[in-house]
Amino acid sequence: MNQEAHVSVQSETTGPLTTESGAPVSDNQNSETAGIGGPVLIQDQSLLEKLAHFNRERIPERIVHARGAGAYGTFTLTRDVSQWTRAKFLSEVGKQTETFLRFSTVAGSLGSADAVRDPRGFALKFYTEEGNYDLVGNNTPVFFIKDAIKFPDFIHTQKRDPYTGSQEADNVWDFWGLSPESTHQVTWLFGDRGIPASFRHMNGYGSHTYQWNNAAGEVFWVKYHFKTDQGIKNLTAEEAAKLAGEDPDSHQRDLRTAIENGDFPSWTVQVQIMPAAEAATYRFNPFDLTKVWPHEDYPPIEIGKLELNRNPENIFAEVEQSIFSPAHFVPGIGPSPDKMLQGRLFAYGDAHRYRVGINADHLPVNRPHATQARTNSRDGYAYDGRHGGAKNYEPNSFGGPKQTDQALWQPSSVTGQTGQTPAPSHAEDNDFVQAGNLYRLMTEDEKGRLIDNLAGFISKVSRDDIAERAIDNFRQADPDFGKRLDAAVQALRG
Repeated sequence: MNQEAHVSVQSETTGPLTTESGAPVSDNQNSETAGIGGPVLIQDQSLLEKLAHFNRERIPERIVHARGAGAYGTFTLTRDVSQWTRAKFLSEVGKQTETFLRFSTVAGSLGSADAVRDPRGFALKFYTEEGNYDLVGNNTPVFFIKDAIKFPDFIHTQKRDPYTGSQEADNVWDFWGLSPESTHQVTWLFGDRGIPASFRHMNGYGSHTYQWNNAAGEVFWVKYHFKTDQGIKNLTAEEAAKLAGEDPDSHQRDLRTAIENGDFPSWTVQVQIMPAAEAATYRFNPFDLTKVWPHEDYPPIEIGKLELNRNPENIFAEVEQSIFSPAHFVPGIGPSPDKMLQGRLFAYGDAHRYRVGINADHLPVNRPHATQARTNSRDGYAYDGRHGGAKNYEPNSFGGPKQTDQALWQPSSVTGQTGQTPAPSHAEDNDFVQAGNLYRLMTEDEKGRLIDNLAGFISKVSRDDIAERAIDNFRQADPDFGKRLDAAVQALRG
């Protein structure tokens, strides 16, 4: 929180209690009545103001990633990356940039438990001198689908059924079975890393592919990795069920108390770099969110350190009202043709305009900290009048802000006819190869837990055809995977 906000907080915690308009409150224990024991009077404006404000204290929760916790920190650059990007916050070894990181679960509501089997959001805001850069990722390097047009349908299967009001195994496995590209992420989710022990003990990933461009105009494709310095720790299904019941706030509490105790969590930041010319012939589609770039092809390069060292002072103001959008780029960084990313460039900002309001970017947690936003956008809900009487158009001859004529990222070549077509397929692209590779990397104990976790959920499906289709996706990933899963499901279904 900036100095101005600190002053505001201090002024509201000293002196007499007042109404919202600043008038002193004479009695905050008893409402005004018509005589002793009589009905309450509508003229008691202190009472009405408190009740009206209380009714409006919550804003719509996020459709996804509703349950979250956050903290401020610093990113320190430890390697010169100017050969790949001209972003100023990545320009000098030792340079530090203030950050805000929000962790979250995906499917649960605001009141759900932390210790559940679910991907974790890893949304990071860099307050750079060229504006805020948001990197909106997860604790997994891949995702369930590869095209944003399927996202609402996917999330509908994870949320409560419109008839039963509960999450239904039929819906989840019907969609996953009919969407074989989900097999890789589902294998991640039901493996040991599906339930992190805490936010501190998990990795983060940018997941999408992004563009880096340097001062010479050269283009590189990049993937971000945040490797936890605390070590990977996970919960078994049994441990998680117990913890979720005993302490639904376990992950949030762990993060807050660690920072309060000076045990600042940190992550080693790595990137995979692909020269743009290599993308077209790479063995996998490098813009497919359901795929990783194997490390033997593009080894991760360490570039920095991320540390969280300051807790928010107010969860609602700084965590619930925080907004992140992958469309928030800075010079030297831009989008890729990843179809999921392309959809999110619109969807995230639109969600926040609906949920927090058109002026959400003006809030202390969201506005730039190392520079100043200069726009011609005015008015709307919760507008604070910051522009005064300045002109609200460009160009103008009254000293207003002007365009720079310098693009943030390099243009991409496009050819062909418009149409609703799938992304291009590369030599080794299919929906199962990387899921099979992941399975074969596991130890026998890890495979056993993966099979048990999957079988426990698939066995709840009411229709045999849905269960068989789901199992067949894993069979295509690896015959042993499918055989063992089929036997485990059959044993549970009797």
